Amino acid sequence: MGLLIQILTFVLIISILVVLHEFGHYLPAKWFKIKVEKFYLFFDWKFSLFKKQIGETEWGIGWLPLGGYVKIAGMIDESMDTDQMKEEPKDWEFRSKPAWQRLIVMLGGVTVNFFLAWIIYSGLLFSTGDTYIPADSLKHGILVDSIGQKIGLETGDKILAIDGKKSTKFSDASLDILLGDEITVNRDGQTLTFPIADEGKKDLLSQGRNFLSYRMKPYVDRTVEDSGAANAGIKSGDLITAVNGQTVNYFSEFLELMKAFDAEEKISISIDRAGVAKKFELKLSADKKAGIYPNVDDLRITDSYGLVASIPAGFNRTIKVLTDQVRQFKIIFNKKTEGYKQVKGPIGIVELMPATWNWGFFWNFLAMFSVWLAFVNLLPIPALDGGHVMFLLYEMISGRAPSEKVLERGQIVGFVIVMGLMAVVFGNDIWNIINKFL
Repeated sequence: MGLLIQILTFVLIISILVVLHEFGHYLPAKWFKIKVEKFYLFFDWKFSLFKKQIGETEWGIGWLPLGGYVKIAGMIDESMDTDQMKEEPKDWEFRSKPAWQRLIVMLGGVTVNFFLAWIIYSGLLFSTGDTYIPADSLKHGILVDSIGQKIGLETGDKILAIDGKKSTKFSDASLDILLGDEITVNRDGQTLTFPIADEGKKDLLSQGRNFLSYRMKPYVDRTVEDSGAANAGIKSGDLITAVNGQTVNYFSEFLELMKAFDAEEKISISIDRAGVAKKFELKLSADKKAGIYPNVDDLRITDSYGLVASIPAGFNRTIKVLTDQVRQFKIIFNKKTEGYKQVKGPIGIVELMPATWNWGFFWNFLAMFSVWLAFVNLLPIPALDGGHVMFLLYEMISGRAPSEKVLERGQIVGFVIVMGLMAVVFGNDIWNIINKFL
């Protein structure tokens, strides 16, 4: 069931984005009285799962879930249907319209994607606010594993800045470190600045997804029902002070001590309950857990937004997501970090989906992926929207349109580039699956 929900979540997100993106092309084309011959969700190479002729447009669903398209009359696109181009231009064809109208049609898809993300982020900020942990006010510093130590970080550090820019949200710190060149921390009262080595980033990309966390005092938030802690009488608000006589200062130390015990072993936990010391005997579960969740509410803050304030805040969030995506190319094409090996295709993205339905994740991922779709489609690669925009800008600046032969060859080159990139991401997905069984 979990895998089914992951697949359905991904397919629904892709379907919404593709349909809205293609409507971004379809609507201005109709507005300028250009004939749209096909409107397809997914690709219908050789055959389609569903199709219906409505007016002059064939609406359908293809079988290959790698995107979608609108086929606009009188336009050289990835279909490479050039027979129509051999005839005299018709008034209702794309090639017969002024360059500025054709430019609007080609920019329509990415425009819709950008505004969709803006609307979603604004709606989320208005309805739930922005809850985060301030990076510069962690009471007890960060918590890092061996990957974090390779980068130069130490447990207890307080991150002050990355590339000289003050770190605001702890949730952004991991990506900022990955994309940054140097980091400034407070370590035992001293301010230190050191470079972030590309070799460390390589390990971070391949195996360091959870390399950075934060230390917290071992306060109990809640206990799992019918767990050892719950049955022993441990309550919310209790402060763990020792386990089997060994002092505990932070919740991470508590978790580390728990690893040394056996399944269903009996242990003693000392706690401080409103200034009163108590000790409880409890039995661990079969997976060696006591059933205790830590309290992190004292670290989180929430910025609330009214309807008017949420609009510029949503715009800023969209721009930040876009900027971060552009910055990621810095590590993708870096030979030392080998970031290209971590690029995920459809299979890898499905694995990122939650195994249970999560509306918060759904809307956030939909907005993020909408920005990504807008950015990728604007790349100046023939066969993508950005390639068509590139040729149109050339025509508008030079005063003459590229020849049909140039456009045809451009589409072929662009198709080869896109297929090559898809082969890389699918190859990464397949290789990652194979590695799990090696």
